Amino acid sequence: MPKKFMKRYLPTPEKVQSMQSLHFLGDILHEPNLWHINRHSVARAFLVGVWFCFIPMPFQMVAAAIFAIWFNANLPLSVVLVWISNPLTMPPLFYFNYKVGAWVLSRPVLTFDFHLSWAWISERIVDIGIPLYLGSIICATVFACVSYLVIQFLWRRKIRSDWRSRRSTRIQGKRSSDQLS
Repeated sequence: MPKKFMKRYLPTPEKVQSMQSLHFLGDILHEPNLWHINRHSVARAFLVGVWFCFIPMPFQMVAAAIFAIWFNANLPLSVVLVWISNPLTMPPLFYFNYKVGAWVLSRPVLTFDFHLSWAWISERIVDIGIPLYLGSIICATVFACVSYLVIQFLWRRKIRSDWRSRRSTRIQGKRSSDQLS
């Protein structure tokens, strides 16, 4: 995995720990495992971050941070991955979640004629909310588990590739030194 790339763009523990707005967390941010970039912490970060990006809720980043601490995942990566669902991707993502939920519940997919009013919201909250959240939980679980497994697989594949290249370099170096002697 691109460990150097992640280290370059993720904030350092010192930078996050120095933020005044996060001092209420105390010593939690001093846990070194929350900042490690290894196969397990990154895979868990993808699990947490991708799961929360599929759930329509306010303060997704806060929830991802809490669960990253609980699962001992890489904290900054978990929070950054929540931004997969940003203002541009939210409508298609949540509409897909809604369609999955409606399909699972065997409900017809409703057409959206959105009106910003309490009457419209109170009428449609059950018709849209239940399939939306069911589909969101299903999609979040599937995509989070798949991302966890893909990160594990890709990281192992990269390590094996590095081992093979180092081994071939050692063998080539040994052959060239044998030829010189």
